[in-house]
Parts: sequence; C-alpha cells; structure tokens
Amino acid sequence: MSSNPSRAALLVRALRAGVEHDRQALTDIYTDDVKTWTPALSTGSLQELIAEFDQRDVAFSNVELELAPLDVGGEYACVEWTVTMTHTGPLEMERETVVDATGVSVVLHGITVAEFEGEKICALRQYWDELSVFEQLGLVQADD
Repeated sequence: MSSNPSRAALLVRALRAGVEHDRQALTDIYTDDVKTWTPALSTGSLQELIAEFDQRDVAFSNVELELAPLDVGGEYACVEWTVTMTHTGPLEMERETVVDATGVSVVLHGITVAEFEGEKICALRQYWDELSVFEQLGLVQADD
C-alpha cells in the first residue's frame, strides 16, 4: 500500500498530466476502468477519459496550476487547486453557441478527490464552481 504522501504526489502528477495533455502519464496513473466525474464531464474508463482530453477545446491558454495536497488517509488522496488561464480561443457553450475569445484572465478554485486501487487511481471526482468562469467572462451576472 502506498503512503498518503506518495498518493498525493501521484494525484498531483495526474492533474498536471491532464493540463499538459500527457497521454502516457495518464495511462500510467489511472486504472483501465477509472470512473471520473466533474461539473463538465463524466467518464467510465481510461479510454473515455483520454478521449475527453483529446477533444478538450482550445478556449483557454496560458494555463497555470497551483496545487496543495491535503492529508487524507486510507485509499484516498485529495488536492486543492487553483487554475489561472486566459480565454484566447472560441468557447463552445452548447453545440450552437460559441463565445469568441475575450482575452480575459480567469481564476478557478477547486478540489480533486482520488480513490486508489493499489498504485493507480480508480476513481476521480473534481468540484468547482463552473458558473464562476462564466461570471468572470461577463457571460452571466453574479448575484449580489
């Protein structure tokens, strides 16, 4: 069994691999039947997860990722994160709605929880406020 620090380090590596589109690292880190859920996607296998990364839009660039691993026990690891990125390409909201690049810098805060099976991640859940991205881009008004 891996230690909590080594599991947290593997989760950090997984998050960086997702941002950097490192397919080999994703294959090394996740089980073939990994289950993932985020506000933006849900997958039931490594193949589906990689396909989602391959289809990821090019709406944002200059992506910077800050990570803070948390001390969690058992078969779990948890990382708080902040992503800073610039809206530099078309953002597909729905199939027929596309928002042109605004040049706006967006800051997003979230948390990722990973469950392990042996030395690999078998389940991943991410939580963030997706609406805050739309607010920062001026697409919706924040409630005061």
